[in-house]
Order: sequence, then structure tokens, then C-alpha cells
Amino acid sequence: MTDTAASPGRPGPSTDRARLGRGEATRAALLAAAARVFAAAGYADASVDEIVDQAGTSVGTLYHHFGSKAELYVQLYLDYQSRQHHRSARAFRAAASAEADAMALFLAGTRAYLEGAWTDRHIGRIFASGGGPPGFDSLVRRRFRDWLAINAAGFEQDRPFTATMILVLTAIVTEAGREITALASRRAARAFIEEVLSLMSQLHPVG
Repeated sequence: MTDTAASPGRPGPSTDRARLGRGEATRAALLAAAARVFAAAGYADASVDEIVDQAGTSVGTLYHHFGSKAELYVQLYLDYQSRQHHRSARAFRAAASAEADAMALFLAGTRAYLEGAWTDRHIGRIFASGGGPPGFDSLVRRRFRDWLAINAAGFEQDRPFTATMILVLTAIVTEAGREITALASRRAARAFIEEVLSLMSQLHPVG
């Protein structure tokens, strides 16, 4: 028997993969259910029982994966922010292959971020409305500072922006990302995005 073969009574690699797949599916179901419940009730009034009922699992399973309602809320936020930052970074890299102007690159990333905020508005609204567990506001602030540092590092070589300009541009994108979640239609969202980009470009004209 080789080292990779399963011995009697012990799970083999295929069993481990299946278990991992089930765990990821359960985790995703809990996050999706939590998004619906938090959106409908807010953090304080959200019921763990309602979350697990919608996810088709148990309270024990929720605590196994997330530890608490607070951790579930925080993870939902972190996953949302991660998707947003990846969207922005992908657009920035794609634009960089054909564009050298720093502001044009920043605007490309901003457009992707705001379009993503509209696409995931059902998630973004949860955090735009305030609330959350104790310490959540501090977490949001830390994430903003992290994103500020990432934006600054992206332009570190040529330094086309001052630290203050990076702060102002990043703050505009962050607040616009919150506001777009409340708009009523895709047309309104598109108009909003174009106006935000136009105003940003006036702070540091493209070209």
C-alpha cells in the first residue's frame, strides 16, 4: 500500500476533497442567507435561527464555520470588499497595458469599483446603512487605510499624485460606492458613475 492510499477506516484524498467541497458549499450558503437576513432586518435584529433556516443548515454548523453572528457579518463585509478591490485592480492592470496616464488608470479602476458596487448593491446596502457588531467601524476604517496604502503603492514609481490627492480620490470612490447602492435603476447608476468620473478628472486632468 502506498503512502497516498487510504487505509481501512481512514478517509482518502477523494473523501477529503468531497468534505472540503461540502464545507465550502455550506459556508457559501450561510453567507448568502446572512446577506438576505441582514439586508431585511439589520445586524441587531437579524436572527441566527432565520439565517440557518434559509441556509438549510443548523446553528451548530454556523458556529463551526464562523463562530458567531458578528464573525459572519464581518466575513460578509470582507468578502464584498475583496471582490471590489479585485475588480478595481483587474481594470487598472488591463488599462495599464494601453494607457500610461496616471489619472486615466485611476479612473479605470474607479469605474470598475463603482460598477461592481452597483452589481453587488444587495450586499453593499447592508454596510452603507450603518450598524454592525462592536468594533466594526474600526475595521472599516482600517480597511480604508489599507486600500489607501495600496492605491499609493500603485503610483509610487512616478509619484503623479500627492498623498493628499490619493486620500481625496480614494475617499470619493469609497463614498460613491456606498451611495450607488441606493440608486433605483441601472440608468441612474450609469449617470452617477459618469458624473463621479467627470468630477474626479477635474481634480487631476487626464493627460
